[in-house]
Amino acid sequence: MIDIQNVSKSFTLHNQGGAEIPVMAGATLRVAPGECVALTGSSGAGKSTLMRMIYGNYLAASGRILVGDTDVARAEPRQIVRLRRETLGYVSQFLRVVPRVATVDIVAEPLLALGTPRDEARARAEHLLQRLNIPETLWSLSPTTFSGGEQQRVNIARGFAYRYPALLLDEPTASLDAGNRATVLDLIDEAKAAGAAIIGIFHDLEARERVADREVDVSQFTPRLA
Repeated sequence: MIDIQNVSKSFTLHNQGGAEIPVMAGATLRVAPGECVALTGSSGAGKSTLMRMIYGNYLAASGRILVGDTDVARAEPRQIVRLRRETLGYVSQFLRVVPRVATVDIVAEPLLALGTPRDEARARAEHLLQRLNIPETLWSLSPTTFSGGEQQRVNIARGFAYRYPALLLDEPTASLDAGNRATVLDLIDEAKAAGAAIIGIFHDLEARERVADREVDVSQFTPRLA
């Protein structure tokens, strides 16, 4: 489902005469449907960089990043938009939304974008908000005024509203209490059981050991300087 072959990435320092800094080379990784792979490595090893290349936020310098039938490394913007709508979800720690939109509609939006009937989409959103302990009194309000933990849980609910065939998870259990952490791990297990191919960053060792089928240390893809 996710097939990464010989991917490299460099950053250009425009304020230093256009110097090129290589940050990744030869990255190769396959993730099958129903499998969760945890990216490991020290800070700065390139875990987030690789995730952002898979999602299309960073452009790979070379190589292939297949998500389903789409090569993200060569895809046009409209193909990336379609991929994110239909195939590839991204769950981060941070919620970025349009102000004044109700929480329940924010969570339901991925389903609505695919043509799911509004009542069905909202019912799924409400179910997830309830599981993640967001009080019903908040569902009709914008989450922009919520606490950081509440916003993170809204973001998780949104990320799991549609059953994406592929998922990227960036510290999905960070800063959560034990009860909500357990719920998120259950959601990951359910996504795997439904056939999702998952790549995640988990600094929470116990969470990683529970949901990850294997680990890939991205330090092996750090270019060796002469």
